[in-house]
Amino acid sequence: GWLEFRRVLFRSDKFGTPLPEETLEACKKSDSVLLGAVGGPKWDEPTAKVRPEQALLGLRGGLGLYCNLRPALLYAPLKDASPLKDSIIGDGIDIQVVRELTGGIYFGERGTCDDNGIPAAYDTEKYNEEEVRRIAKIGFEAAMKRRKKVTSVDKANILESSRLWRRIINEVAKDYPEVEVTFFLLFI
Repeated sequence: GWLEFRRVLFRSDKFGTPLPEETLEACKKSDSVLLGAVGGPKWDEPTAKVRPEQALLGLRGGLGLYCNLRPALLYAPLKDASPLKDSIIGDGIDIQVVRELTGGIYFGERGTCDDNGIPAAYDTEKYNEEEVRRIAKIGFEAAMKRRKKVTSVDKANILESSRLWRRIINEVAKDYPEVEVTFFLLFI
């Protein structure tokens, strides 16, 4: 069939929202959606109630876009342009990052509060097993088509949500015995 393409502009100034319902419905009816860069100096105020990036989060949720595949490639002829050491680069870099998009801190409860007379803010990171399992499966399926390696990056030493990720990664790994699994504790 024909690929239907619709050009949709996010015009929060005109509609009062970065993702009008009509825009989301048009995206749902389209065969694909191409999203360009959003934002700009006009919207740099962090306390603004309406921000262009809210459209991105609305599209993720509204279209059920829960996974982002981010390839990172560095070919050997271009390694002199890289800031990484030769010992890391070797003959090049070929990494596939699999990122979850609809759970976690971006979609968790957030707000401001009073913390014993001091203004405070919070963002809640919450994942459920289904969200983690579907991303883990995509990661393992990708690994089966590549070098059969999965590295899960987390903060399991302090975050309960990261411990959930580790448990689910280990459970899913049982279905992919050919894949080597490592865990990388992020120190930031």
